Amino acid sequence: MLALSFMRHAFIASTFIAIVSGFVGVFVVARNLSFLTHTLSEIGFAGGAFAVFIGWPVLNGMILFTMLSSILVGQMSIKESRREAVTSAVSALFIGLGILFLSLSSANASSATNILFGSVVGINLTEVWQLIYLSIIVILVIFAVYRQLKFTSFDAIGARVSGINATLYSVIFLIILALSVSVAAQIVGSLLIFILLTLPAASAKYFTHGVAKMIGLAILFSLLGTWLGLFLGYITNWPVSFFIAVIEVAIYCCALMKQKLSGAE
Repeated sequence: MLALSFMRHAFIASTFIAIVSGFVGVFVVARNLSFLTHTLSEIGFAGGAFAVFIGWPVLNGMILFTMLSSILVGQMSIKESRREAVTSAVSALFIGLGILFLSLSSANASSATNILFGSVVGINLTEVWQLIYLSIIVILVIFAVYRQLKFTSFDAIGARVSGINATLYSVIFLIILALSVSVAAQIVGSLLIFILLTLPAASAKYFTHGVAKMIGLAILFSLLGTWLGLFLGYITNWPVSFFIAVIEVAIYCCALMKQKLSGAE
């Protein structure tokens, strides 16, 4: 399997994507931003379709759209009373834009499928390096603001009392999330991106305590899903994203069962 260059590229790319997803996912869950991850996935679809329309690499279009939209959508959705309406409106708008861009382009149906559901086995070496660079940037930024990000994510009231600029770190995290969505979409596609950015972290919190331990376990669950998904996709010729989804859901169900059996709330 690893004798094939495209499978080597896929495993390298999936490794970095899983690491980024584990890091970022813990803060997504802590900040209750799963809804925003889902919204950014639709924005990423529109960005990928726009890239196909004008002849750009798909990743570039996703980064452009998610980066420009993340802060705006995040700020619009702060109030829970309007979160559902904002999410629905933005999702509908960008799905419509994505369909428009694809219809105006000369791309075939496979282009739309790759954007929506990922095309990990089609990643070339140039795209692998691009993913690696972006992943390193995301991880370095997280390390640079780790203490403040942890404080504002897990103890927002304490952070405000301590004088930490919560708004600033919220904006920084939204940018990190936008980059992560664009990076991880290469594996599971724009419509399934919330799988890697939410489920591994949501599962990890039932098995351990402490932010660092949760991040480590979320990365482990992400790696398990992507690596095993790639292997099963290779031997069955079924979509890799399907196996990743099933594996991560299975891990989450196991986490819920553990929680129930332990009798904890």
